[in-house]
Amino acid sequence: VLVKRLNEEEKTKGGIIIPDTAKEKPQNGKVVMVGAGKKDEPMEVKVGDKVIVRLVIETDRAMEFVHLKDLRASGFEPTDVLSGYRWGSGLGYYQSTRDLATHFFIDYLPRGKYVVEYPVTVAQAGAYSDGLATLQCMYAPEFSGHTEGNRIVAAW
Repeated sequence: VLVKRLNEEEKTKGGIIIPDTAKEKPQNGKVVMVGAGKKDEPMEVKVGDKVIVRLVIETDRAMEFVHLKDLRASGFEPTDVLSGYRWGSGLGYYQSTRDLATHFFIDYLPRGKYVVEYPVTVAQAGAYSDGLATLQCMYAPEFSGHTEGNRIVAAW
């Protein structure tokens, strides 16, 4: 799914201008393009597009100390590179962006369904395999899972 971020109001009702550094990043956007949705057909994007990576976690039991590692596709660069504690979809986690992957460390993962999202930018044209996302409970490694691989085509 390719989402275009919508601009938010830059002035308060009293006329005070809020600088970009003081604003929170908007969480709303307009869906611009959706991939083919078929396993054998690659999703096509263009260099410069911003793509929201969406990871859906569904668990039938509560777990502690969970590590979610999402390997990025080649040719994609992370937009949010600052590590820190985040909160979203009813789940608190520490997000750490590295060269190869984005890591999510979850202290407590209750039973249920959760969504973790982060933005990336298409930096280079080419045909790529996206990376696998792997989730594993650190104290009980037998509780783990991973996504399947997909193909992405980035054009000029």
